[in-house]
Amino acid sequence: MSLQAISDNDFAAISQLFYAESGIRLGINKRSLVCGRLAPRLKALQLDSYGAYLQFITARGNELERQLTVDLLTTNETYFFREQQHFDLLKDLLQQGWPGHVPQIWSAACSSGEEPYSIAMTLAEHLGDKPWQVDASDLSNRMLSTAEQGLYPLSRAREVPSALLRKYCLKGLGQFDGYLLVEPGLRQRLSLHTHNLMEPVTRKKKYDLIFLRNVLIYFDAASKKTIINHLLQALQPGGLLFVGHSESLNGITDALVPLRPAVYRLAEV
Repeated sequence: MSLQAISDNDFAAISQLFYAESGIRLGINKRSLVCGRLAPRLKALQLDSYGAYLQFITARGNELERQLTVDLLTTNETYFFREQQHFDLLKDLLQQGWPGHVPQIWSAACSSGEEPYSIAMTLAEHLGDKPWQVDASDLSNRMLSTAEQGLYPLSRAREVPSALLRKYCLKGLGQFDGYLLVEPGLRQRLSLHTHNLMEPVTRKKKYDLIFLRNVLIYFDAASKKTIINHLLQALQPGGLLFVGHSESLNGITDALVPLRPAVYRLAEV
């Protein structure tokens, strides 16, 4: 069975569905990405057109396939200790300490887990056996499964300091040659859950630090405002929001003031 090329109407409809589910707009330049990532699902379901696939995922009872579509189209590009300046700041903050409690930290778009594990390695070095954890969430259940497993290509660890690599990662052997496994004790420090950034935060916990890095660039201005307003409800007064170095909150909110590049502080009450 040959697969028909995606039509303009079907690409537009899939893009609109993805926007409704995730808040992310897919430009026409993402046409090949959509086809490349969804074609294996069409083949598995024995569908010969993207229009047929669209009808399938929007039919009642096929919600899991629709979620898988969102998973497949979500961009996931990350590695350990990306944007090292943020982890240098985190180390400085940990050395100063939080009065009366360990810091509450949320990696709000954790992708496959490299970011929260980088945070966890940093916390482990400074907090040791204290009762700390890192909350981590993502829209994609597929990415959360990868984070839970903690198995990564060694190429993702090129920025990990060698001492931390030896202490918190196990080198793969045999069929796992070229991979690393985050050691079990550190994996247990992550609390993983599904969260759509476009939806309000239902967890009652307030966070001292929220990481939302290299994510906002995929959203339009209206969606950015929605996401930031949701996160503000979960951020402690005086808490910090980390974004990517290519991102800015100018024109998005007045509640956060710049502390240093790509780091914003919520004003004290």
